[in-house]
Amino acid sequence: MSSNTAQRRVLLAAPRGYCAGVDRAVIAVEKALEQYGAPIYVRKQIVHNKYVVQTLEKKGAIFVDETEEVPEGSIVVFSAHGVAPSVHDEARAGRLATVDATCPLVTKVHKEAVRFADEGFDILLVGHEGHEEVIGTMGEAPDRIHLVDGAEDVANVQVRDESKVVWLSQTTLSVDETMATVGELKKRFPLLVSPPSDDICYATQNRQVAVKQMAPETDLLIVVGSKNSSNSVRLVEVGLEYGAKAAHLVDFAEEVREEWLEGVTTVGLTSGASVPEVLVEGVLEWLAARGYEDVSTVKTAEEHLVFSLPKELRRDLRAEAAGKL
Repeated sequence: MSSNTAQRRVLLAAPRGYCAGVDRAVIAVEKALEQYGAPIYVRKQIVHNKYVVQTLEKKGAIFVDETEEVPEGSIVVFSAHGVAPSVHDEARAGRLATVDATCPLVTKVHKEAVRFADEGFDILLVGHEGHEEVIGTMGEAPDRIHLVDGAEDVANVQVRDESKVVWLSQTTLSVDETMATVGELKKRFPLLVSPPSDDICYATQNRQVAVKQMAPETDLLIVVGSKNSSNSVRLVEVGLEYGAKAAHLVDFAEEVREEWLEGVTTVGLTSGASVPEVLVEGVLEWLAARGYEDVSTVKTAEEHLVFSLPKELRRDLRAEAAGKL
């Protein structure tokens, strides 16, 4: 390698990794397993991270794609990405006990969609087709919500009344990309209403800001995260857009390739909002073994938000606690 060992360094983004919604969802599955024992069924991946899913499977969680796969009378946890009302109906029909681990910030978008639909608006949902969060949000008002998958999709949008149009967004998008799409929507629909508060979640924004700050100094950006994690994929894109010479997404340290380090002095390291810190530590150890022992933190925000557990668990947890007094 052509870089001088003494110069090699790692810029470690902060904040990175778990957000409040992911932490809440993972704990919800763990608490359900503790309280009720295995198996606990989980509809879809609780969060989009391979390691988290594998860890919970070892503890007794069973992940299914559809509610109908869950045996009657069982307990099912809904993932952090949220579900359409029809999924709740399916669970009732299957006599399932449900724990709704939908991130409260996703729930906020669902409630906005319902309110604007009730007020007669057409809703332009900026998001990626097929993403679980988008499917869940669109299910709240399928006749009123139109998916806009990027600026190039704007020309295809048809609405009932151009004076009653609002935009909402998936919570895990690139801020820059979303605003570019909204800019095109405003050109087409000058009376377009914005959501009462930003739909892109604080954690997604904070992780992107940290990457933007360190990208210009970065020869190689490593993002720890799974390929189906929207916010992790966006971090790779943002890094390249803001000056990182190369950027790669990995689930585990062993996926980092030696040839990526050729000629590299500065490595940037961050992780998506569904990634436990142990995976970042693994990459740091891998890099240190190859001469990248100098680690500097690039901190752009402090995060202190914590969400309470899903109400179903809180109610049962209190009853359990009371029984032990």
